[in-house]
Amino acid sequence: MITLATDLRIQRQSTPALVRAIASGVLRPRARLAWRHPRRYECAVPTIRPIRADDDEAMASIIRAVMPEFGADGPGFAIHDAEVDAMSAAYAPPRAAYFVVVGTDDRPLGGGGIGPLAGGDDATCELRKMYLLKEARGLGAGARLIARCLETARSLGYDTCYLETLTGMDAAQRLYQKVGFRRRSSALGTTGHGGCDRFYTLDLRSQR
Repeated sequence: MITLATDLRIQRQSTPALVRAIASGVLRPRARLAWRHPRRYECAVPTIRPIRADDDEAMASIIRAVMPEFGADGPGFAIHDAEVDAMSAAYAPPRAAYFVVVGTDDRPLGGGGIGPLAGGDDATCELRKMYLLKEARGLGAGARLIARCLETARSLGYDTCYLETLTGMDAAQRLYQKVGFRRRSSALGTTGHGGCDRFYTLDLRSQR
């Protein structure tokens, strides 16, 4: 399967594979342009790397820009968490990790991470603060980001991944369901995010 994680050199080496990817819908419209015109759409082929301290200001701005788009800027939402201003330090402890989506200029376009679920058991992690700027959406970056987070969660020994979201974040919920998350009727743990009203878990053991 061709994904945006594949090196653009495949564009020149494997035209039939590219055609199959486009025909099957693996590459969305903007992603197709990135393949056909790589120089023109360099920023449309983001990469993923671990967060650094010099990303903190950009990630705080992204979180504070994206969450209000979905009405998630009132009480009970992650936008008010103290860690927003120091994401690299917040995810430095053992069994936690945060990744940023960056363009060719290494500028953060979004991010997402995992960490122990507050108030949960040792085997349960939480998928946290996964947000992308509009320019990074529709390119497959979200799918790659969540895959990186889940792969890391498994490597850190977690059995279950939990997440909270809210009504209206429909595209994100479709992605969660696509990778195997199942909706549950109530919240887990003590995240303090009472504004969320959709809850999901994924059994990480079934995909090891």
